[in-house]
Amino acid sequence: MLGNPPRAGYLTREGLRTHTDCSKPSLKRLLTLRERTMVNGTPTARLRDRRTYRPLDAGSVLSYLRTLGIVDQHLGGAPNQWRAHECGDGNLNLVFIVRGPSGAIVIKQALPYVRMVGESWPLSMRRNFFEHTALREQSRWAAEFVPALYHADDGMALIAMEFLTPHRVLRAGLIGAESYPRVGAHLGLFLARTLFNTSELRLTGSEKKERMAIFLANTAMCQISEDLIFDEPYFAAPMNRHTAPQLDSVALALARDTELKVAVQTMKWRFMNQPECLVHGDLHTGSIMVTEADTRVIDSEFAFYGPMGFDIGVLLANFLMAYFAQPGHAARPGDRDEFGFHLLEQLDDIWTTFASEFSKLWHDRSSRADGSLCNPRLNLDSPAFPAQALALRLEQIWHEALGFAGCEMIRRVLGLAHVADFETIVDPDVRAQCELRAIRLARELLLERSRCQGIAELRALALACK
Repeated sequence: MLGNPPRAGYLTREGLRTHTDCSKPSLKRLLTLRERTMVNGTPTARLRDRRTYRPLDAGSVLSYLRTLGIVDQHLGGAPNQWRAHECGDGNLNLVFIVRGPSGAIVIKQALPYVRMVGESWPLSMRRNFFEHTALREQSRWAAEFVPALYHADDGMALIAMEFLTPHRVLRAGLIGAESYPRVGAHLGLFLARTLFNTSELRLTGSEKKERMAIFLANTAMCQISEDLIFDEPYFAAPMNRHTAPQLDSVALALARDTELKVAVQTMKWRFMNQPECLVHGDLHTGSIMVTEADTRVIDSEFAFYGPMGFDIGVLLANFLMAYFAQPGHAARPGDRDEFGFHLLEQLDDIWTTFASEFSKLWHDRSSRADGSLCNPRLNLDSPAFPAQALALRLEQIWHEALGFAGCEMIRRVLGLAHVADFETIVDPDVRAQCELRAIRLARELLLERSRCQGIAELRALALACK
């Protein structure tokens, strides 16, 4: 997920310090502590001088791994039996699959620039630290839905983790009309457990603030999101693109749509000023690996403390875009209708499971008196309090998620980073029609989301846009 190159000062560790007061002893102590974190009982490498960093290739990654004892058990055999190949197809990082006689692992290494653009666009390698820190936190609450983390080296800006097989990227599967009947429920559980348990509904105020402080320095990645999602689609940003000339008038109309831009900036305000819980930050269908029975969430380098509705909204938007794209992938008219209905059912599963699990966590804490917000001690003289407070919280998350879903759909059509669901539709006229339906729903969600009271209404709105 990319936008314009961040402003100078956001790009390196030194630059990050110009935006963070590191002269205070408490923050210095925090920066030291967070570089001593553990992975499976093994201390991660501390952030060393940039001179220790070197980008790896298929040969040098094997040389690097030979110096580590912690991955031998996953690969098996002798190091001379290991083989590696680079398979990264994303925007930012190097990704290697390393195989041995007994198994395989994945090595992910951050580059000091945006891979899809090149060295002209520098980018902080600290994103690797935030990714493995977020992954450890997600593992505390939803370990079955994330890959296992084996090793992290901040000096080399890399992590070693579980190789997921026979999984494939969810987005590719949905483009191919492959059904994953459990994915919606799995994602609903992941969202409920990670969002609830990293908020003050589970944590004390001091615990939450300590964890927030760790992610405050992820400014480079947050800046990309702020630019790409909330600003650039609404003016002629240099790297914007869209299906032209079919959507030229649509792009111009949205740039002139004052009411819409105010609504989008309201969502940006919430993105930047509601540090409610640890969010993944980029939870689209390209960040999810699946089989029919298993679901894993990957790529958490955009993680930060933000609004609960953000991850939910981005995920709903990507399922909606998959739905709108189906006619563009049909061999014959109506060929993908049944699969489209399946995608809307997954929308239902995501939200229904999230709300159910979130409610369970809310009520379960009554016996533990957890959290600083809506603490169970308030129930004593007001037995209706927990149910009413929960209903209000879920309503707020729902309407917020709809707004973020609208922002995500617009930026995926008119901004820089598009989705393969639309991009792989060969006929530009057909593609534009699919994209236009997503834009229409996005605008309605941003301007009229208070009228959409539940998942059934969202499904009806999506059907109406077809």
